[in-house]
Amino acid sequence: MVHPIVAPIVAVVAGILILIFPELLNLVVAIYLIAVGVMGIIGTL
Repeated sequence: MVHPIVAPIVAVVAGILILIFPELLNLVVAIYLIAVGVMGIIGTL
């Protein structure tokens, strides 16, 4: 279980990093989509 304070901190840090390095956004989105897709496929098996 993730501690309630961790998610907002991660979101703020990720937002700052994306503002500094916009090319990170493509990588983050790609990893997220792949992870969600794999979990969806595994969940349906």
